[in-house]
Amino acid sequence: MSTAEYALGTVAACAFAAVLYMILTGSRVRDVLTDMVTTALRQVGG
Repeated sequence: MSTAEYALGTVAACAFAAVLYMILTGSRVRDVLTDMVTTALRQVGG
């Protein structure tokens, strides 16, 4: 891969990581994950 292709691939990977981080740290996703864990713990405990 040439230097320009390497740079473009790096920028694309960083942009994808930033979008993924924003999605995963959003309150909606956090609420869904919290509900899943809470439900699982209730089923195990009771």
